[in-house]
Amino acid sequence: MIYITRKEHFNAAHRMYREEWTAEQNQEMFGKCANPNWHGHNYNLFVTIKGEVTQETGYLMDLKDLKVIINNYVVEKLDHKNINLDVDFMKGKMASTELLTIEIFNQLKKPIELHPGVFLHSVKLYETENNSAEYFGG
Repeated sequence: MIYITRKEHFNAAHRMYREEWTAEQNQEMFGKCANPNWHGHNYNLFVTIKGEVTQETGYLMDLKDLKVIINNYVVEKLDHKNINLDVDFMKGKMASTELLTIEIFNQLKKPIELHPGVFLHSVKLYETENNSAEYFGG
């Protein structure tokens, strides 16, 4: 079994808040992240696939194909967007890094695993250089 990781990058804005809470409750829970005028991050996304190397090509998967999948299903939907307002797969969900990581995994699993013998192992998302979330499926 080999593990291959592809790194991509996108910029996006979001706000942490609950509509049913008061501004004070949101501020108390989420601090600066509850800013009503949003805030943004320069996200780094790491997608790890696993499987057996094909002897004919020497690849698990052509990484150009993996790049296209990540860009079509994730980066194009998120880059320079407002996660709370513009991203179809985040509608009705809290725009936390944790939930965003899970939803990115869900977006990528099927198109990646259409390639024979290739499995999505994990998605790791860095919101800042110090904060990240990683999801292995569930």
